[in-house]
Amino acid sequence: MLTEQIERLANLLRDEHGELYRALQGLRGVSTIVAATLVCELGDLRRFGTASQLMSYVGMVPREHSSGARVWRGSITKAGNPHVRRVLIEGAWSGRLKPTTPERLKRRQQGLDQAVIDIAWKAQKRLYARYCRMRARGKPQNVAIVAMARELLGFIWSIGQQVGKKRA
Repeated sequence: MLTEQIERLANLLRDEHGELYRALQGLRGVSTIVAATLVCELGDLRRFGTASQLMSYVGMVPREHSSGARVWRGSITKAGNPHVRRVLIEGAWSGRLKPTTPERLKRRQQGLDQAVIDIAWKAQKRLYARYCRMRARGKPQNVAIVAMARELLGFIWSIGQQVGKKRA
């Protein structure tokens, strides 16, 4: 199966890309395919100075049209990498579930830094709260999921910085 082949090849990586691949899987909703796609498409996340720069690179920032005092913000720009956006949105669907650490996630988190596990737990709590707030305000489910994908990308950036700090 393709997923098993990707896992086998990724486990052979002993560089910062392999480390980032394993660390990203500590997040709920980020498993083999999502982590591999993010590492292949984005590379070293330390090249982005802020999470906002990464979000902009991927095209997960709101469209804006401003004139004078009037500011209008629309849907995401979609100006960046479509593969990354697609897998982020797929991964964000798990954020609508109550925060918990299922057995599969515990296995993926074995051997990871406690700082990465803490970021992953914070991400679960924040994404779930955001989803509940947006749905309570009457936002459509897809709008809430895209907003969660953007937040998830911020946590991915944070893990990338943590892994990079450990290497430096």
